Amino acid sequence: MATYKVTVATGTTEYSGTIDSVYATLIGEHGESKTTALDNLGRDFRRGTVGEYDVCSSVPLGEILFVELEKRQYIGDNWFCCYVKVNCPDGTCKTFPCYRWFVGNMTIRLREGSAKKIQDDTLHDFLFYREKELQEQQWQTWRPAIPKCIDVISENDIPEDYRFNNEKRSDFKKSLNNNLLSNIEKPWHDLEDFRRSLCKPSPVAAYVMEHWKEDSFFGYQFLNGCNPRMIKSCYSLPKNFPVTKDMVQATLGSETTLDKEMRAGNIYLVDYCILEGIPANVINGKWQYVTAPLCLLYDHPMKGLIPLAIQIQQKPGQDNPIFLPSDPELDWLLAKMWVRHAEFQVYEVLSHLLHTHLVSEVFCIATLRQLPAVHPVYKVCLVPCPIFCHISVQRSSDTSLLPTFDFKERDVNRLKNYFYRDDSLKLWNAIKSFVSGIVDLYYSSDKNVMADKELQNWIHDVVNEGFTDLHSFGLPTDIKDKAELVTILAGVIFTSSAQHAAINSGQYDWCSWVPNTPCTMRSPPPPKKGLATMELIMNTLPDIHQSCTEVAITWVLSREQPIAVFLGHYPEYFTEETARAHIEKFQEALGEIEKSIEARNTNLKLKYEYLLPRRIENSVAI
Repeated sequence: MATYKVTVATGTTEYSGTIDSVYATLIGEHGESKTTALDNLGRDFRRGTVGEYDVCSSVPLGEILFVELEKRQYIGDNWFCCYVKVNCPDGTCKTFPCYRWFVGNMTIRLREGSAKKIQDDTLHDFLFYREKELQEQQWQTWRPAIPKCIDVISENDIPEDYRFNNEKRSDFKKSLNNNLLSNIEKPWHDLEDFRRSLCKPSPVAAYVMEHWKEDSFFGYQFLNGCNPRMIKSCYSLPKNFPVTKDMVQATLGSETTLDKEMRAGNIYLVDYCILEGIPANVINGKWQYVTAPLCLLYDHPMKGLIPLAIQIQQKPGQDNPIFLPSDPELDWLLAKMWVRHAEFQVYEVLSHLLHTHLVSEVFCIATLRQLPAVHPVYKVCLVPCPIFCHISVQRSSDTSLLPTFDFKERDVNRLKNYFYRDDSLKLWNAIKSFVSGIVDLYYSSDKNVMADKELQNWIHDVVNEGFTDLHSFGLPTDIKDKAELVTILAGVIFTSSAQHAAINSGQYDWCSWVPNTPCTMRSPPPPKKGLATMELIMNTLPDIHQSCTEVAITWVLSREQPIAVFLGHYPEYFTEETARAHIEKFQEALGEIEKSIEARNTNLKLKYEYLLPRRIENSVAI
């Protein structure tokens, strides 16, 4: 008789526990144990519990190949299992990751946590269950031409493992209904009234409230605000933005000129041309307005990045003036509001939703469909908080995954106090180094990469299914070598962790003071200078209901999640000591980055903390 000590961990999230019966069978190279009821005469599988049980076998099982867990329905109570650990009579211990929901009567066969490529598996049983796992995840698509849409009627038809977390869903709904003013569809009386929509401003939001009218702060937000990827160098003015040197001379000062500063690389442009022609919403029968502004900026040696000129719409003309800092105060303030409104549109739809959530979703779905959980790429991409969304990508490129290319393409390496850029590059180097170590561990050569059938199926799925309508995205249809694999994986991890944190975490900070980043505009822009009044501004900015909705949504979306898994943490996913060593080295590198960011922030009035590793979640799940 051989006795094995089996430890089973139940999840900590809402509804993870069960009172249904759970059974375990150990399957080894020399036979199987008895199917054993896991019951210590108590509520063993309550939320967050870790129970230990004896599982006996009439003969020693040798190497444990599988742990089979079975939940038998008593009242139909679902159960989330994190992992199983098996302590063998010979003193060895193995971990079997699960991180799955058991629904109704259900049996799952778990493999030990060592990562294995398909060519590393020689046993028939391993290959059989490897293929079986993938077959179960080939979901029926809505229609052949739209492979990215699963054929389900509601979220309840999606497998439990891939639904939105219960706690997050209920918390989101509760938060949106908390504001007592949220049903009042009337304009605010004056700017100070917007404070009533803010219950607890964050330290950054409080700073925004005090400084949002300042030109230097307006410019700062293009560098370190919630959308720090729009600004680019400007060496010649666009033809549709006829700014003259005389217009901006007063702002530049007497010691320089616009041409001189453009040649020196100190002039920058933010162009929202992507919004041109997009129809605005009609809310309760009332038109809303969207424009596509252009904003010219100067990296002043003393003041930092400041705006020089704003054109609210793309087509120049007498009814579309170029607004300047020297214009009447309210004219200039309203012009900046139109830029910030455009910023909100581009930020939420493109920078946030498309370039992090939807790009990540493509890789996530391909990973679930083409890689079994035992595959090293699955383990490095999908931690226990999967990157899962419900919409698909329409416009992007593979360069959006690579911060080094982004900064070079926008030519922004000279900009001072661009903390987003500096922190991104540090994190990129750490992530790429970690991924390189993991790839070297599991792929001994470029030939080994090419021979991995599952890996090649994975990139085919990404390119041909996920980005099927986007032929210019730029990813290869085959991964030809280790270097290519490292770049792709590092890009996916960076995008779904650091990039998402930089974009997502500041929403409440920068948008909760609604005049700074209005979500909608209720009046058209002025066709000439001198028309801006406080009455016009208040009739343009979001009303009470719209403001409260913006505050509630940005608060819910940007705060730290209660079940977050942070960058560099892979609980029970990799069990090999060699892989754990790479993870520990990665965590040490992140610790050094943390120290450098905190040291820099010590002397800043407004600290940039979105890319502190301890605040970066491992996924775009919200």
